Amino acid sequence: GIWYTSVTGIWQTVWLETVPDTYIVSTKQTPDLDNNILSVNTSVKNLQPGDIINISAWKGNEKVAEKTGADTSVTLSISDPEMWSPSHPFLYDLKLTVMRKGKSVDEVKSYFAMRKISIAPDANGIQKMMLNNKFLFEFGPLDQGWWPDGLYTAPTDAALKFDIEKTKEMGFNMIRKHIKVEPARWYYYCDQLGMLVWQDMPSGDLGNHWENRPGVLGRATDRDRTPESESYYRKEWNAIMDALHNYPCIVVWIPFNEAWGQFKTVEIANWTKQKDPSRLVNSASGGNFYPVGDIEDLHNYPDPAMPRPDIFGAKKALVLGEFGGLGLPVDGHTWQDKNWGYQSFKSNDSLLKRYNSLTDKLEELIKAGLSAAVYTQTTDVEGEVNGFMTYDRKVMKMPIEELKADNERLYEVAQ
Repeated sequence: GIWYTSVTGIWQTVWLETVPDTYIVSTKQTPDLDNNILSVNTSVKNLQPGDIINISAWKGNEKVAEKTGADTSVTLSISDPEMWSPSHPFLYDLKLTVMRKGKSVDEVKSYFAMRKISIAPDANGIQKMMLNNKFLFEFGPLDQGWWPDGLYTAPTDAALKFDIEKTKEMGFNMIRKHIKVEPARWYYYCDQLGMLVWQDMPSGDLGNHWENRPGVLGRATDRDRTPESESYYRKEWNAIMDALHNYPCIVVWIPFNEAWGQFKTVEIANWTKQKDPSRLVNSASGGNFYPVGDIEDLHNYPDPAMPRPDIFGAKKALVLGEFGGLGLPVDGHTWQDKNWGYQSFKSNDSLLKRYNSLTDKLEELIKAGLSAAVYTQTTDVEGEVNGFMTYDRKVMKMPIEELKADNERLYEVAQ
């Protein structure tokens, strides 16, 4: 009942463009909020002796920083930076130009944000997830990005943005992008609208192994992959992190989910952190726990729970990576007759009442040291009817204003 229609073929945006012989292949920009600088690495094909690269940062029409020279790696000083956050998603513009004998050979435009994600202990010594050096409780839905008329492919660009906008309207500040990598514009909209993102590596290989689903200390043993499977995992996870590096909305990398194909966890988590130390690593969301990464992540359905603060809290941020899954089929808006949720309901009122009881429990967990929670899920997906919205996005199952008020009170509890 949890398996979806198989997907193959090209499903993300594809385009062709002409480029000159010397052209900018890619950029990599990484903010350092503590030192008020932005590191910019530029990859240029066929850079010639004497060519120079001009890199400038802009705040609207105001140029706030500039570097010109032959170096492809530079740092820009961003004085008095305007910080990006869900409540203030400010984006700076970035312009890069390759110059030859005073003339532009190639030019690209991009953007960046000054923001920092980290963990730090609170007054009780429990590690908390920090945004811009302040604790922000991160709360959002599990989002699989699945569509009835295109499966992995949203029907329109507006539809791609719609789910993010609705998530924001419901009072959430985070989305866990689950077992999927979206087209670039999805992440751009998260940057623009102010939505934190936890990015999963899509699960694969060997299926689901629950020999010892962790509650406190236990863990199952990592499974071996074939050399070919392991090679593909490393190649694809590396490519995903490269492709998505420049999106400030992404604050957490998740290499493994629920022990699905989980292997060499310590090595993979450490490699992920080494490749991108500017973000947090959730080494195994709801999977086999190892003493690695920044986050200890428990899954529990339907009621909220959390990893024990007295055991894990001094070393890792404590999060609830999945919970909820409250199901309500809506007549005329289901994908199939056979439907399910982790707990089923027959009316909107009973669903809302039960959801309110879950957020009441979250309030207690926040006071005990919980840093973040992920509710399953944004929309119904095929036979799953545990979404806030129906699969066709035409029906909100609970009043959006009541959801917003209920969710936003959790941020006040966390202050």
